[in-house]
Amino acid sequence: MQSQSNTFVSFRKVRKTYDGESLVVKDLNLDIRKGEFLTLLGPSGSGKTTCLMMLAGFEYPTDGEIWLDGQLLNRIPPHKRDIGMVFQNYALFPHLTVEQNLEYPLRVRKIPTDERASRVKRALGMVNMEKLAKRMPGQLSGGQQQRVALARALVFNPKLVLMDEPLGALDKQLREHMQIELKALHESLGLTFVYVTHDQSEALTMSDRVAVFDQGIIQQLDKVDSLYESPKNLFVANFIGDSNRVKGKVVGTDGAYCDLQIHGGATVRALNVARLAVGTDATAVIRPERLSIVSNGAVQRNVISGETLGMIYFGDHVRLRCRLPDSNECFVKVPLEGSGAAHIEPGQSILLSFHEDHLKVFH
Repeated sequence: MQSQSNTFVSFRKVRKTYDGESLVVKDLNLDIRKGEFLTLLGPSGSGKTTCLMMLAGFEYPTDGEIWLDGQLLNRIPPHKRDIGMVFQNYALFPHLTVEQNLEYPLRVRKIPTDERASRVKRALGMVNMEKLAKRMPGQLSGGQQQRVALARALVFNPKLVLMDEPLGALDKQLREHMQIELKALHESLGLTFVYVTHDQSEALTMSDRVAVFDQGIIQQLDKVDSLYESPKNLFVANFIGDSNRVKGKVVGTDGAYCDLQIHGGATVRALNVARLAVGTDATAVIRPERLSIVSNGAVQRNVISGETLGMIYFGDHVRLRCRLPDSNECFVKVPLEGSGAAHIEPGQSILLSFHEDHLKVFH
């Protein structure tokens, strides 16, 4: 069972297969802490939604155990798990008003009538929807329907709230606004939230920790800043945020660092995350904001030469598009003020410098 006192949800050696052959989830061990906002992040088919559905009770694990607050969940039906669920498509009853939708899970749990009314009012207050209690779902906007779905998940005071891509159907501005609202609501309630998304910016915005899934395996489970700054492997480095890739060969090692000879270019010093030996082919990654344009006459240690291909305007900065010696393209994030980027023309030769800690070498 659980070993840590603050562990609230525990997956123990959980596996899931639908056909008896290919595993959608492979030997999953995951502890979720009480009161945290944990996001399961990954591309389509990575296993994240299957994990959420097993926790909710809509799927059962093929092997292993799932625990919630000291109780083994494996064969407990969904309505007896004390878990609130928010779906992407809202799943509201179209023939019931907003308050009747919220009342439904309370009726199922046989909550007394007078208590139902106060709980519905409180839950609608949490999501600022009190004035729309008598409306039908079809009379609400997407954002309002999402608030009602969230209130319905909270109305029976669940132990745990699960969300499956709940903001996916909203437009960008509303989605970003709802992210802030959700995070604030989580902090005020102190409940445990488990959230599924394939949108990495959404995960970084809201989560205390993120579990990055690929091919049924958690590639890395970490705080958001650690995921971004210290990815454990190439998949995480490429999936979280923007990354430039550089191909080369390790020609020297020195503790945590190595000398990387870039295909067709110079040898640079980099952080040897994968602990590769001399002679190994490698892929290194670096964030666009970690590259700097070398001004004329400035002497820098770690320098890569490139050719400019053009610029993309982002409002608060520009992205300079370059071709590197190994023929890969890369982007350099350049602030608008004082960068000199405005004078760079396509086809120009350029020198890019960086700190050795920011070029990370993987297999």
